Amino acid sequence: MTVQELPGAAAYRPTPPPAWKPLTDPAPLLPDPEPYRVLGTDAVADADPELLLRLYAELVRGRRYNAQATALTKQGRLAVYPSSTGQEACEIAAALVLEERDWLFPSYRDTLAAVARGLDPVEALTLLRGDRHTGYDPRTHRIAPLCTPLATQLPHAVGLAHAARLKGDDVVALAMVGDGGTSEGDFHEALNFAAVWKAPVVFLVQNNGFAISVPLAKQTAAPSLAHKAVGYGMPGRLVDGNDAAAVHQVLSEAVARARSGGGPTLVEAVTYRMDAHTNADDATRYRGDSEVDAWRDHDPVQLMERELTGRGLLDDEGVEEARAAAERMAAALRERMNADPVLDPMDLFTHVYAEQTAQLREQAARLRQELAAENDQHGTEDGGTAR
Repeated sequence: MTVQELPGAAAYRPTPPPAWKPLTDPAPLLPDPEPYRVLGTDAVADADPELLLRLYAELVRGRRYNAQATALTKQGRLAVYPSSTGQEACEIAAALVLEERDWLFPSYRDTLAAVARGLDPVEALTLLRGDRHTGYDPRTHRIAPLCTPLATQLPHAVGLAHAARLKGDDVVALAMVGDGGTSEGDFHEALNFAAVWKAPVVFLVQNNGFAISVPLAKQTAAPSLAHKAVGYGMPGRLVDGNDAAAVHQVLSEAVARARSGGGPTLVEAVTYRMDAHTNADDATRYRGDSEVDAWRDHDPVQLMERELTGRGLLDDEGVEEARAAAERMAAALRERMNADPVLDPMDLFTHVYAEQTAQLREQAARLRQELAAENDQHGTEDGGTAR
């Protein structure tokens, strides 16, 4: 039986009724055809010199932080480190556009963004060292825990931002995710909820070319990841992710829009992961040196340094000052990370629930017994002196 043969088929219309119309005009939501840039363009004349110098100092520090953290993995002081070398402009801009009352929702690769927002560099690495679930109090710093599962932080960001708006709090949430995370269901659910609720959220997608070893072309056939925004009814912005000034400007506009009640924005920052996915990855198996070398010519630190020196805002002394400050940070990080942490195994149960479940109480009691038995055994072996 066809549709035309069904009862009431005369009233069936295969097309929408005349009253149908789009909920949103799609044209203003579409991203620019090319990534927006500031450095090396006429737009740089409007940029605040003090902001550019601050961005540069943070970029230099961020590059050194990535190098030091990578070295710590080779020394056995970190279990793993997902480097953001090459992506520092995205990380720094994301941290600097937020007010103190706002929230940052990072992914596992965004330790640098957390540090640039003011988090202790050692606390940012505590999770990656395997010491604790997270090394800091999210409420104190307004930084959600570094998120290892892909994209699960995005719905959390939407929920917090929506709740803040319902309470009348002037808060914006900025959620960071990689291009691989856009293939997860959490990404789509978060964007849909955020747009429907007009939640004050900014989604920053760092498109670094690969989801581990999977290139972007094998993840999506969309013109760009920013184009995905129009399907949810929010603006999509495309920006050069290695241009710190451009990323800062685009994110600033998106944050201001969210704070004023305009709703969410999806920003795609086109960048590149210079290092391997993590220290456990062999990137040479899926990309060539020529590709990496081409991106070295578009290095975010060098782009900013060339702009500032060319405009007479930065001299050799200023370059050395920025590098010296970065070295001091790295030295302090090395010293503190080389000290063995003092850990209490019972802390495993401390920050799981406000009130422990019966199962957790049972597990905690079992661990307490095992620790006591171990101490008794050591005491016997040491001649009866318990430790």
